[in-house]
Amino acid sequence: MININEEVKAEFKTTVEYRRHLHQNPELSFKEFKTADFIERTLKSFEPGLKLSRPTPTSVMAILKTDISGPIIAIRADIDALPIEEDNNLSYKSKNPGVMHACGHDGHTAMLLSTIKILLKHKEELKGEIRFIFQHAEELPPGGGIEIVKSGVLEGVDETYSMHLTSNFATGKLGICSGILTASTDGFEITIKGKGGHSSMPQQCIDPIPIAAQIILNIQTIVSRNTDPSKMLVISVCSIDSGTAYNIIPNNVTLTGSVRTFSKDSRTLAERRLKEISEGICMANGAQIEFKYNRGYDSVENNPKLTDFVEKLVINNFPGAKPFRMEPITPGEDFCYYSEKYPSFFMEIGARNEEKGIVFPHHNPKYLMDENALAVGVEYLVLLISSRCNKKQLKSFKK
Repeated sequence: MININEEVKAEFKTTVEYRRHLHQNPELSFKEFKTADFIERTLKSFEPGLKLSRPTPTSVMAILKTDISGPIIAIRADIDALPIEEDNNLSYKSKNPGVMHACGHDGHTAMLLSTIKILLKHKEELKGEIRFIFQHAEELPPGGGIEIVKSGVLEGVDETYSMHLTSNFATGKLGICSGILTASTDGFEITIKGKGGHSSMPQQCIDPIPIAAQIILNIQTIVSRNTDPSKMLVISVCSIDSGTAYNIIPNNVTLTGSVRTFSKDSRTLAERRLKEISEGICMANGAQIEFKYNRGYDSVENNPKLTDFVEKLVINNFPGAKPFRMEPITPGEDFCYYSEKYPSFFMEIGARNEEKGIVFPHHNPKYLMDENALAVGVEYLVLLISSRCNKKQLKSFKK
């Protein structure tokens, strides 16, 4: 078997270098051209044994195919950044104005590159086929995941895996969840069309501002009065766009917001009630309405058998980790497109370190990660893949 801990330690400096290069050169969803070129260039520098391709213009796939038949598994890392201006004093701070790796994707990519490098040295110990997916555009629905699945590069795969570095718990902890892991992520847009005019003569107008206020307040009753208390539902109005001056009643108000839930029934209820409430209040006030509801990512669902397998694997073979069963989380993930079609497992890897001041949440201008978590991630990935594709073991979790 691979001496994982020692090889991860020997590779750690390079893993950090990969991550810092990516952090300094972030690119937005669907625009990861230089990122994909760097990944492809790096993979070509490894010893022979990989088949490389570009499933889409800004994604990369590397296939490690052994000489012995066995499971075909896919490992996915996301590579895109966010439209955020970084507010950190780092030697490798983002060089791209208004763009930042504020969600750990630079770390995911670095971990997978180092994992491949280590596994290539032990190809003769493996069986089956491993497809490594460096996926674009996780942050921007409909996401890059659906393009990867539709491209056909996952055809024949038995299992898919992914992971996320998280600031929600400390480095060394591995969060494991069976079944539903993430929330579905929908968005809505409500445009109230009134009749503008002078603020001193509101009787001549249909003022969309108080109408919008009524809608916002009544939206809160969907969760408190229409939803089963045992089912999680979060509805947030996140933007209000209206008006040009203090003394002009505007023609229109546009509200946008998000809906998060683990329940398909709650998702359907939220869409229906948002529309009913908005239309009813507008009608009562003589205004017109334009209502849009955009379904985003579905929930990521971890296969129970794979979850049990990974949990036992980590407990028995990874003394440096502290695995624990976690509750579902409300962020969304386009890995849902993988888990809908294939038995899948998604690991949460702690990267928080309060002693170092690494405490800011994801999508924050001051987001940082504890780089020691990169070693934990690489060790987990090498352990997972070498175990699933070990010559001495062959077990499938096909649905």
